[in-house]
Amino acid sequence: MSELIQPADLGFFSVLASAGSLSAAGRELGVTTPAVSKHLAQIEARLGVLLVNRSTRRMSLTPEGELYLAHARRILGQIDDMAELLGVSRATPSGLLRVNATLGFGRSHIAPIISRFARAYPKVEVQLQLSVNPPPLSDDSYDVCIRFGAPPDARVIAQRIAPNRRLLCAAPAYLKQFGTPKVPNDLIRHNCIGIRQGEEAYGLWRLSPLRGRQGRAEAIKTRGTLSTNDGEIAVNWALDGHGILMRAEWDIERYLKSGRLVQVLPGYGTPDADIYAVYPQRHQSASRVRAFVEFLKQSLAR
Repeated sequence: MSELIQPADLGFFSVLASAGSLSAAGRELGVTTPAVSKHLAQIEARLGVLLVNRSTRRMSLTPEGELYLAHARRILGQIDDMAELLGVSRATPSGLLRVNATLGFGRSHIAPIISRFARAYPKVEVQLQLSVNPPPLSDDSYDVCIRFGAPPDARVIAQRIAPNRRLLCAAPAYLKQFGTPKVPNDLIRHNCIGIRQGEEAYGLWRLSPLRGRQGRAEAIKTRGTLSTNDGEIAVNWALDGHGILMRAEWDIERYLKSGRLVQVLPGYGTPDADIYAVYPQRHQSASRVRAFVEFLKQSLAR
């Protein structure tokens, strides 16, 4: 194994993949382009597989190259973690940070925060992956996962980074045409926009009277003519007057303030949806993870 894969190869290939070209990698590594090409050829010769597709204009990784890169970056991250555990790492956060977030929230809120984080911590390489559902907690594809609601798993660390609640809302035009629900059971007679995400039962909305109101929690099975797995699409449908939507306040707050959406059943609450940063216990000492989670807290608080 030591003959096939050498430790220096891992860092070299990670830089090459990030640079996007042999010449750019050479500038970053401080060597000539032919030297980069020679080192890459030596790695491929030892492995017996092609890692990079080369062309005159651009380069791309082969499937074997993608696999090599994923493992190389994971190993490099573990080396950084070990250095921090031993207390010999530099004080400045550095290394690879893999972040996962949901599509809509990740695009509108997390991506801009990462842009500012990258300026504050230029030695940290951030990879942002957006997905409809959070990855499995046992998955090794992320270092920090931003999700709504605390995960029911003690094997990971979940830090609450911002409060959040789900609200029912609809466009004024829809409510004018079809009426405004007064109690949760009224939702059965309305067109409700469905979002198929996570492990929650699709179309089942759980509502509880807020403090000071009498009544018991109710689970309403809603129906509607439109459903999607993308929250941003669902919000746009609500704005177009297609029905009532349950959505996180972070996603609809600006529309409630402008009046384009109106809150429905404000006297009832929905299940907790606070925003959490989730990461494996082995990453709790990593300075890049600690710095990013703290940066998230401060940014979302503003």
